[in-house]
Amino acid sequence: MKNPGEANAKELIKGLQTLKAIPQVKQLLIGVPASTEKRDVVDNSFHVSELMYFDNVKDQNDYQVHPVHKAFVDQYSHLWKKVVVYDMITEG
Repeated sequence: MKNPGEANAKELIKGLQTLKAIPQVKQLLIGVPASTEKRDVVDNSFHVSELMYFDNVKDQNDYQVHPVHKAFVDQYSHLWKKVVVYDMITEG
């Protein structure tokens, strides 16, 4: 986040919750770093995280151009300086 802090994190989380209205989003989980034991394999360098589930790549592509997603980016992008995305297809 550009200016880390509880107020900005809460504002971003509020914005992320609007993405639940997009029909292609099957599940949306939003969180902050857990206060687990510090270990070399744990990356808790982020401030807010989201995990989205889609049925397929087409739905994910449709999400990218959905007006609710575009409005979220327009309204809340001033809060972050960097976004990291890990797209994956589950196995099994």
